[in-house]
Amino acid sequence: MKKLLLAVLLAAAAPAFADTLYTNANGYTLDGKGTLNRFATLVVGDDGKVKATLPAAATLPAGTRIDMAGATLWPGLIDAHGHVMRLGELKLVVDLRDSASIPEALARIKAGAPAAGWIMGRGWNQERWYADGKLIGRFPTAAELDAATGNRPAWFARVDGHAGWANSAAMTAAGITRDTKDPAGGEIIRDAKGNPTGVFVDKAMALITQAIPKDDAARLDLVLEKSLETMAEVGLTGAHDAGMDKDTWDRYVRFAEAGKMTARIYAMAGGPDNRKAIAPTGPIKWGWDDRLAMQAMKLVSDGALGSRGAYLIAPYADMPNTRGLDITPAARLKTYITQASRDGFQVNVHAIGDQANRSTMDGFAAVPAAERVALRHRNEHAQIVDMADLKRFAELNIIASMQPTHATSDKGMAEARVGEARLQGAYAWQQIKKSGAQLALGSDFPVEPADPMFGIHAAVTRQSRDGLPAGGWRPWEKLSREDAFAGFTLWAARAGHNEDKVGTLEPGKWADFITLEADPFTAPEGDLWKIKVTATWLAGKQVFKR
Repeated sequence: MKKLLLAVLLAAAAPAFADTLYTNANGYTLDGKGTLNRFATLVVGDDGKVKATLPAAATLPAGTRIDMAGATLWPGLIDAHGHVMRLGELKLVVDLRDSASIPEALARIKAGAPAAGWIMGRGWNQERWYADGKLIGRFPTAAELDAATGNRPAWFARVDGHAGWANSAAMTAAGITRDTKDPAGGEIIRDAKGNPTGVFVDKAMALITQAIPKDDAARLDLVLEKSLETMAEVGLTGAHDAGMDKDTWDRYVRFAEAGKMTARIYAMAGGPDNRKAIAPTGPIKWGWDDRLAMQAMKLVSDGALGSRGAYLIAPYADMPNTRGLDITPAARLKTYITQASRDGFQVNVHAIGDQANRSTMDGFAAVPAAERVALRHRNEHAQIVDMADLKRFAELNIIASMQPTHATSDKGMAEARVGEARLQGAYAWQQIKKSGAQLALGSDFPVEPADPMFGIHAAVTRQSRDGLPAGGWRPWEKLSREDAFAGFTLWAARAGHNEDKVGTLEPGKWADFITLEADPFTAPEGDLWKIKVTATWLAGKQVFKR
């Protein structure tokens, strides 16, 4: 009798309502089959998972009600390709993105230089720098950087992370001389006399970065905090981290165990050595309340178009003496792919140039078909693809993990680099989708801004944010609003082996959701990038409010 009385008393003391009802919402979600559904009320259980989405006419269950006042409500967005730690680092160094000239970049460097130590930053793009109304058409030099930095060593990564700009003090600290050899898969840019000019491409970047003092743990913790803050601000409840090391993975685990991981990170080990160091016994499936997983490996086949490191079948149209950089030669790439696949890891390969894409698809073709289907291997970027290779995405069951803002940022530069004929299979979202292959969309942040509304705008319009070109660049490759929405939700979740937990607001899935200041399904196409996230929830808990 005493036990029964105690049970009654405990029941009476419990909260009357465990569910939270977000009512009067302009709600959108896909279902597991990809059908777009509308709803007015989202019901979230006290376990942080969705109980139901209900239409406006539905009788509402008991629960705590929060009136959304007609706000547009979406599932949390997922970026299928970003660089998490670099995103936060950008908040702590000199940001050269969108600088329009070398003098503007140098002014930012002078203004943002720390009081002591190396002067660091990223984001420069010589394809955006003008002088006297014309593109400068060249890389910057150490001598130019010296004018802003003096005798302190300085290093600035290019916007794509595939080249870096050093000053003379940095080259001295790294022991760089005229006799320094180009490493395999890298290039030291030199003048006519063979002297290093200050720019280091791809594998050559390590010649400088190895001389930079390592960050301490406290600063790296701050970097991750800044990354997570930025992601929450733009509505990213998940991101696929494209290449990280064991120290970074350990930091993620520590944050998750401390309850500080406010986004879901699908981590890709950066190459075979990091894969073995992080997960020596096999893939680490989703855990820590589905905040972390490490069941994928990132490989890099070539460089980037902007620094002419993308590996092409034929020479560059604007520099006929080079085809780019074969960073991971085809035979080695195939070995890495097949070994990791055999061990149960998804393999995700950076491929920009058409030769790199061909070698990547050749590597995937060597994997047994059943493994390809089960592990969902991915081609990251798939930017310049020979028409003969486009059909292989569907044939080999390879996900095309693509970044819409790359197309709108690269359009002019890509035309100059490869010419019209090779653009037939470039940034070919619609052709790949129509072939029957799966897409996943991301940004490659911080190469491009992390805001997924920028990506949705680019996917739908094929225009830069200034509305150019009229009608869109290669407009037949545009995606519908619904497909762009799917690319940053369900398709990205599927690419991260987590579509049964996130990506849609279906019963039993985590209540990861956002509200927006306008409805992207009805707003003018050209305004999509302007729409701001007003609040973000992860597992039913608000992690950001504007």
